[in-house]
Amino acid sequence: MIRFTVEGDRITFTVRAQPRATKSSIVGEVEGALKIKLAAPPVDGAANEELIRFLSKFFSVPRRNLSILSGETAKTKIIRMYGFTGQQFEASLAPHLTPDT
Repeated sequence: MIRFTVEGDRITFTVRAQPRATKSSIVGEVEGALKIKLAAPPVDGAANEELIRFLSKFFSVPRRNLSILSGETAKTKIIRMYGFTGQQFEASLAPHLTPDT
């Protein structure tokens, strides 16, 4: 289960980024963090830009509603997203995080 906190209209959650993938995609959960493969190298902020672009598209929110609070140079990043409820967050992720049966 992805751990996240809700404060008003803000959601804060952790992402574990894996750069240099063939395409950007959600691959699951690791230690409470959302694991995302990124189709960008970790050079000159390219992976961070791809992460924000991917999350913006995935959650259908403007890029300006997403920010990296910490971990800009690390694989584990804290993300803040504005204008999204906890229920919307869980519903958006549910199809991508179903346990293997």
